[in-house]
Parts: sequence; structure tokens; C-alpha cells
Amino acid sequence: MNPLNRSLKQAAIALAFALAFAGPAAAAGESHQHGQGAAEAKLVLDHGRKWQTDAPLRKGMENIRAVLATRQKPEALAQLIDAEVAYIVQNCKLPEDADAQLHVLIAELLAGADAMKGEHPREGAERVARALDRYGEFFDHPGWRKP
Repeated sequence: MNPLNRSLKQAAIALAFALAFAGPAAAAGESHQHGQGAAEAKLVLDHGRKWQTDAPLRKGMENIRAVLATRQKPEALAQLIDAEVAYIVQNCKLPEDADAQLHVLIAELLAGADAMKGEHPREGAERVARALDRYGEFFDHPGWRKP
């Protein structure tokens, strides 16, 4: 991975975790506890409705779904997922509450991609697939299909 891509990925991960921990607790009206793990970050609906999306988010998520369906080596898939997440982070412009919820999913997508590069490629792919399923449950994306 070249230094620019590595820096971009590290920035996306840091942003995802920062927003994942701050956003859901605030959106749910709960106090935030420091030391909270990524697995504890919860997605919530927008007052019973799915969160709005924009064109870059829909494009990036559709591309991730398509990539996951291809028959490539896990590391190649993970790199493509990382690139799509970077595209989403750079181009998606959602309201603050929706963006905080999105970053819960981004953290899951990145964790899945990292697992795909390591010793657990199948578990990583399953984690990415679950994140895509949850995206469809919590975000308004007309025509969205599960992976």
C-alpha cells in the first residue's frame, strides 16, 4: 500500500471511530462512557425512520456490495473495500446525526476488510456482509439489495 493510501486509510479509521463513539450516544440521548468498544456502538433509526443518504454514499455502498460478490483473493477484495470507504468518507455529505450513524458502519466495513487481509478472510467477508445488511436496515437507499 502506498504511503498516501495508508495515510488516507488511517485518517478514515480514526474519524470512523471518533464519530462512532460520539454520535450514537448523542443521537440516542444517552451519556457517553469513555473506553467503550467498537462492538458497543449501536445503530439507531432517525425517530423510527431510516437515515437519508446521498449519491456518493449510495454509489460507494453499491460498489462495496458488488466487490464482495466477485471471486477475487481476499486481500484484493479488502483493498477495493478500503478504496470505496475512502471514497465515501471524502465525498459523502450527510447531516451530522446521519453521518455519525454511517461511521458506525464504516468502522465495521474497515474492520472486516482488515480481517480479510489477515488470518480470518472468511470472517472478515462475513463482517462486511453484515455491515451491508445493516446499512439497508438503517439507511434509505432506494432499490438496495442485500449482498
